[in-house]
Amino acid sequence: MKIIIATQNPHKVEEIKEIAKLYNISGIEFLPIDKSLNFNPVEDGETFEENSIIKAKEANRLTKEFTLADDSGLCVEALNGAPGIHSARYADTAQKRIDKLLDAIKGQTNRNAKFVCAMTLINPKGEIVLKATGECNGNIALSPSGTHGFGYDPVFLVEGTCKTMADMTDNEKNKISHRSNALKQVFEYLKNNSYLPM
Repeated sequence: MKIIIATQNPHKVEEIKEIAKLYNISGIEFLPIDKSLNFNPVEDGETFEENSIIKAKEANRLTKEFTLADDSGLCVEALNGAPGIHSARYADTAQKRIDKLLDAIKGQTNRNAKFVCAMTLINPKGEIVLKATGECNGNIALSPSGTHGFGYDPVFLVEGTCKTMADMTDNEKNKISHRSNALKQVFEYLKNNSYLPM
């Protein structure tokens, strides 16, 4: 089967493909939405789930295929959940986003944080067939570490480890990430509804 990923972010598409391999998921072709389709949804929802639905619906409207949308971000307790749904727009570049975050949390003893991923799967008829949420808990490091991953990975210390997400190999990250935890639910749905071999 074919699933259109409602994003033009190549990192997300590759990560989803790698997580599928990790769980031995075969029979799905994950494809980014075609750039020629002018995919430009207005992400004006107030939650990750609302923005995920907006993106999935727009991708489905354009393609009439199975579509999967992911809206994700970093929520920091001391910042009342910020940057949250604004994670990707917190500043102009990845480095500026990290710098702004570290500056905002400077001096805080509570550095608890979590990555959240909300996914929406829509069938070719335009029906929402699954909404799934995955989380990964941790805290914000005092300074960046690691060269893997992207976004806030260099400053996110994964709970129960001494590593930031950027210190981890792709396989290590893909076993515990918020995106992986949401995708597991998507794969389970597809298996239970006979779209995938058991």
